[in-house]
Amino acid sequence: MSGANHKPEACATLARVDTFRVEKLDVVSVALGLAALAGVNLYLTVFATGLAIHFHWITLAPRYQSLEVLGNPWIIGIAGILYLLEFFADKIPWVDSIWDAVHTVIRPIGGALLAIQVLGHPNPAFTVIVALLAGGTSLLAHTAKSATRLASNTLPEPLTNVGLSLGEDAAVLGGLTLVNLSPLLALVIFLIAFGLFYYFARRVLRSIKNKIGLPRKKLTEPADPNVSAQ
Repeated sequence: MSGANHKPEACATLARVDTFRVEKLDVVSVALGLAALAGVNLYLTVFATGLAIHFHWITLAPRYQSLEVLGNPWIIGIAGILYLLEFFADKIPWVDSIWDAVHTVIRPIGGALLAIQVLGHPNPAFTVIVALLAGGTSLLAHTAKSATRLASNTLPEPLTNVGLSLGEDAAVLGGLTLVNLSPLLALVIFLIAFGLFYYFARRVLRSIKNKIGLPRKKLTEPADPNVSAQ
């Protein structure tokens, strides 16, 4: 009889452990997902998330109540102003690359802070680990964006920058929706996107190097001795 009584208790304990692990995985997925989106556009990520929380477009689960601070009107207002500046700077050739260079530190730090805010107040060691992963994730996303913009700036027409900028904003909004609906799926898609980018990154960098190196080569080539001086 005692063995029969212990069996349901053991099953209930295992169920609680499994639920805890799933919840932890979801929390980490949300943290890293927001960090990845922050690496593309930090201000839009904070602004859109803050609006959704403030106007109750989304309902935060109890484990995500720490994100409620993003709904503060001051945070929404400041993030909105900064996003407005980025919205215009992001569409001007070479100005976008300067903006990206300035944000090489800002976006990873912002992504790490967002991830820490998602976690709330867990174990300090766990917080540090997730913050490091989030900062690295933001840096990867930022690097992917910056390299793509650098390649687009070598093209003669400016419409590519406008298209890329609008596409990035749409991707961030779509990513936020996916993170809200299915955090783990969102994280998997982000990782696949990173992998695809770095698979093709060599070709992009080689193309940039060839376009920059060709004029330099022409300038450094000696004049043809067979051509007579005018």
